[in-house]
Amino acid sequence: MTTGPSGEDSLIARYFKPLATDPGAFGLVDDAAVLKAGDEDIVVTTDAIVEGVHFLPDDPPDTVARKALRVNLSDLAAKGATVAGFVLTLALHRADDAWLSAFARGLGDDARTFHCPLLGGDTVSTPGPLTISITAFGRVPAGQMVPRTGARAGDLVMVTGTIGDAAVGLDILTGGPAATALANDAAARDTLIGRYRVPQPRNALAEAIRAYASAGMDVSDGLAGDLTKLCAASQVSAVIDVARIPISAAAQSVLANRAADIEAMISGGDDYEIVCTVPESRSESEMLLAAAAQAGIVLTAIGRVIAGSDAPRFLDDQGRELPLARRSYSHF
Repeated sequence: MTTGPSGEDSLIARYFKPLATDPGAFGLVDDAAVLKAGDEDIVVTTDAIVEGVHFLPDDPPDTVARKALRVNLSDLAAKGATVAGFVLTLALHRADDAWLSAFARGLGDDARTFHCPLLGGDTVSTPGPLTISITAFGRVPAGQMVPRTGARAGDLVMVTGTIGDAAVGLDILTGGPAATALANDAAARDTLIGRYRVPQPRNALAEAIRAYASAGMDVSDGLAGDLTKLCAASQVSAVIDVARIPISAAAQSVLANRAADIEAMISGGDDYEIVCTVPESRSESEMLLAAAAQAGIVLTAIGRVIAGSDAPRFLDDQGRELPLARRSYSHF
């Protein structure tokens, strides 16, 4: 089975790839770019979050701030970069002191937690939805950023954390089937909503990702779609054992109640975990697993890279391919 690029990727390739002439832009096939700076590279990444698309209008402002920063920190982690700082563009409906105070408090707390100082930015008004755009900067030794393009046949496919929690959390917040299924389980609801509102970027694993992974990216638009993008960039394919994809206990209960299916979990966005490929050498995979354990981060091998140009296949416990109506969220 082959699959074409998402609408967003097609738009970027058509209109903006011709403008990306610097080698450090990687032809816009990666999550980040690099700027040469002596014996190190500066890794640059940017993501915006938009009201009604990435967060809900009544989400607490401190969680909106944390999400805006953390989605960018997640990109840096997947590239193996050490966090350096960020700039902020904030497009507001109006200057609401209560909202801004809570937003700034959440942003400041995370800036300190992740050692990521604010370096500057811009604040403007907008008649449209509230929009927050952050550009984050990280550092890696020269030439050592982890690309999307390094996966090779035989590599293990590994993923951090758990997959699908955020998609279920959004379903709860919007009154979907998951909200009914967990009506009597406040703890599970809170866990899943928290995973949607406040991602957990895996920056504590960045150095180990840089040392041991052959390719990597963060899971922002859905595991199935983002792995497809990584494989396309590396000109390989993959086979994934669906039963090995890590699902949290809270999300498992939603699956058990048939309030969601596994396809929705692996194609839903907002996980902000890392999917990476690791050479099949036992020493490299074991070293990365050991580093993850030391950092308190769950890391799971879910499949293997294979030669070919087809989209990755997701197989059930009987070896049958899971048909995917869609692989990821796409803006267009």
